[in-house]
Amino acid sequence: MPKVALYDMAGKQIGEIELSDAIFGITPNISVMHDVVKNHLANRRQGTQSTLTRSEVSGGGRKPWRQKGTGRARQGSIRAPQWTHGGIALGPKPRSYRYTLNKKVRRLALKSALSSKVLSGDIIVVDNIQLDAIKTKNMVAFLNAVGATSGALIVTPEPRENVIKSARNIPGVKTTIASILNVYDILNGSKFIVDRGAIARIEEVYA
Repeated sequence: MPKVALYDMAGKQIGEIELSDAIFGITPNISVMHDVVKNHLANRRQGTQSTLTRSEVSGGGRKPWRQKGTGRARQGSIRAPQWTHGGIALGPKPRSYRYTLNKKVRRLALKSALSSKVLSGDIIVVDNIQLDAIKTKNMVAFLNAVGATSGALIVTPEPRENVIKSARNIPGVKTTIASILNVYDILNGSKFIVDRGAIARIEEVYA
């Protein structure tokens, strides 16, 4: 079982904690993580882009010149795609980019992402992530104390208002709870800061 240091909010090591091999100790599957991140980003797309076809561009109702006898190529409308200010041929229209992946694939990618944080030494387990008041300065001090100055994902076992609101204005810092982790957020954060109680919740949910 992998062992990592256990810290308090002041950044002082107060012990060690053992992590589950099945979740934090597997060989990361890079291909599966890539597939899940790609799926996550695709599902976030709004798909609202739209271009006007020749039937939607205003004007062009009259044939610009007669069919024969002018020496010019035949034209039916000045709003055809080959004309300036004409409609767009085969342009994008609103659509959904959403698709689903197998549950086992998503579960493997999550375990791979968590294991990769352990392997790289970017996981920081804190005994109890809690703030007495909503203060960004206190959260910045905590992040500096644990060595997460370049951004982090902070995971708590349940929503904690003081933690969430103290971190929301800090660039590169995101908060979440253990039961709704996703691979993109784990990999995107330079440090994975997790509450000791959230570790137990992760091992319970994803075992």
